[in-house]
Amino acid sequence: MSKRQLIILVLSLLITGGMLAGSKSKVIKNKYQENWESLATNEREPEWFKDAKFGIYFHWGLYSVPAYDSEWYGRWMYVPGRKNWAGTVFGYQEKTYGPLSKFNYHDFIPMFKAEYFDAKDWVSLFKKAGAKFGGPVAVHHDGFSMWASKVNPWNAKDMGPKKDILGELFAELKKNKMKTIATFHHDRLLQRYAKDTAKWAKNTPDPGWDSHFPYHPDYITSTTDPKLRLFYGNMPADEYYDYWLNQITEVIDNYAPDIIWHDSWLELIPENYRQKMVAYQFNKGVSRGQKPIVAYKQEDLPANVGILDMEQGGKTELSKDYWLTDITISYGSWCYTNGQTYKKPSLVIRNMIDVWSKRGIVLLNISPKADGTIPAEQRNVLLTIGAWIQKHKEAVYETRAWNIYGYGDAKFEASQFGGQTATMDYNQNDIRFTQSKNKKNLYIYSLGLPAANTNIEIRTPIDAKIKRVSVLGSGTQLKWSVKENKLTFTTPTSEEMDELATVFKVEFK
Repeated sequence: MSKRQLIILVLSLLITGGMLAGSKSKVIKNKYQENWESLATNEREPEWFKDAKFGIYFHWGLYSVPAYDSEWYGRWMYVPGRKNWAGTVFGYQEKTYGPLSKFNYHDFIPMFKAEYFDAKDWVSLFKKAGAKFGGPVAVHHDGFSMWASKVNPWNAKDMGPKKDILGELFAELKKNKMKTIATFHHDRLLQRYAKDTAKWAKNTPDPGWDSHFPYHPDYITSTTDPKLRLFYGNMPADEYYDYWLNQITEVIDNYAPDIIWHDSWLELIPENYRQKMVAYQFNKGVSRGQKPIVAYKQEDLPANVGILDMEQGGKTELSKDYWLTDITISYGSWCYTNGQTYKKPSLVIRNMIDVWSKRGIVLLNISPKADGTIPAEQRNVLLTIGAWIQKHKEAVYETRAWNIYGYGDAKFEASQFGGQTATMDYNQNDIRFTQSKNKKNLYIYSLGLPAANTNIEIRTPIDAKIKRVSVLGSGTQLKWSVKENKLTFTTPTSEEMDELATVFKVEFK
């Protein structure tokens, strides 16, 4: 080695050593490793989540433009010959927008303008409804992302609305000291049936279920165009898994969601990618001082790593663990559709109380229109829920499950997703319980309006010594007695109770 080469080598080592020494303070050692054992050590049920009880999210995207049938419109518009669910979509698409040779799903993008979208107004509505966290469907099965993405060129900032929907909402939520949630549904976007002719559209009315867009060589879904193939998921699997993961990490990096929630089909993503995703979320979250939560469906993640979500329903018994349910404000579609009908506030509130009594948390879905307006009917339901919660807030937030969830005579209705449906028909004879965190108060919910001036006997024993029984909201004190640990109290007038759901407060000595 020449003298000149030796000098260059020494200088290089000195410079590199100095850079490394100077960067030591910036290096953050990851707390969580990319394996389930390590990830299970995260605080899965943080206190803020147990206190929150209620969040709001929404299905809003390109499928809101046709506003027909459901948020799966982009799939079914490519499938002729169906007789059951979504059987009219193909014909409606051709009649309304023309043949697939001239109009495809991505052609809805310029029509998705969201011209009246107002993040401040939306978050104000969520807050008035009583929600403690909120956020959008970040990306649905159709792959159109609702944030300003550098990873996904098909996004709401660069196209359509030309607004960073997720970013604007998160900013307003954080201003209002609300937690944030981003939901991901893009596990099915990958085209998995290009070589399976039996699962092609045109060849069957039920094309390959694990890919959102049906494949056929005649369709745009078979495109190899460098940009369009990303939209329709037509790429090699390894490339797609990176594309899938990079979108999630981009949202984590740029927006810091408190909850990342995954729809069904997450099990289609290889385990090592799921581990990378959760480890990245947890490490980034704790480095920011957050207590991050990952939510999943079915058995797509280990139960000791994430929070289980049960779609459109819930558990039938008191749960040992905290859990979520995502439910719709509407009947039918998750997105806005023309002629959509909505649940009564009483139905939503009573089913929410049932969830809370079983250690569950409610994630309520609303359905904005393509222009960015939230229909008045939906607003009215939300505001009614919010007024009821405000009146009874001490029996909602920061409560905990009691010894039993309750009892009653409501007829059981099974949910197609397991457990019971979110539309159980409760009445005043159905009783639910929760208690305050300090265990000084028991809350007894009658899921309706009890008869006035009548005795109600609580069937389950109450061991603690009672000091007072009153009606929450009106504050009316009630006559009560205890015999063999069974509480009996006399209801007041109807005006002093609540027809949506009446809450009786039992204070202990």
